Amino acid sequence: MLTAILVSVAVVFVAELGDKSQLITMTYALRHRWWVVLSGVAIASMLVHGLSVAIGHFLGMTLPERPIAFAASLAFLLFAWWTWRSRGEDGEDDVRVAEPRFVVFAIVSSFVLAELGDKTMLATVALASDHHWAGVWIGATIGMVLADGVAIAVGVLMHKRLPERFLHGLASVLFLLFGLFLFFNGGLGLPWVAVAVTGAVAALAASLALVQWGRRRRRADRSAEQETSVEAPGHATGY
Repeated sequence: MLTAILVSVAVVFVAELGDKSQLITMTYALRHRWWVVLSGVAIASMLVHGLSVAIGHFLGMTLPERPIAFAASLAFLLFAWWTWRSRGEDGEDDVRVAEPRFVVFAIVSSFVLAELGDKTMLATVALASDHHWAGVWIGATIGMVLADGVAIAVGVLMHKRLPERFLHGLASVLFLLFGLFLFFNGGLGLPWVAVAVTGAVAALAASLALVQWGRRRRRADRSAEQETSVEAPGHATGY
């Protein structure tokens, strides 16, 4: 059982590096407290890997892929709208003191939908066929929590260094991209269309962000110039 735990931790941790689950975790960490996100990830990991261990290789034959992809894409589009809508309600201070009521449920549901049929789940199924099922379940859960903990740390670091409003807008755009990619790739089975659509939306969002940043920069420069022009006559008169 100890061997199963250690092997599962290593395999799932490596499989999660750079996976969409890490991006989803980082997105949530931009918006909510780290321990709330980590709790949701732990619960989702236990459910997903418990399901894969329990059902084993029959999992791929019993779960319809396209309906799950449609449900996941709809969930992420709703999260994008929710995050963008709440972006203007937050102040400039630490807005993550009071957590939304259903945020843990949102994290768990989005993770479960995103992970069903993912390579991490398939790796858990393969491990469960050769190792102790309980050890695989425990090790896979720990491996995913550790890997997504790295993403949470990145999100917390970004939260300390970047403006709150920008991070909420970024989280909303990322949720939108996740939803569009899952809809076209998993739901409709059009991977090239999924890449094209998400790439176009990402480029449009980046362009709009740059335009808005430029406008704010110019307004700040004009304000600074006006303050300087107002202060200059006063100094001259005093002299």
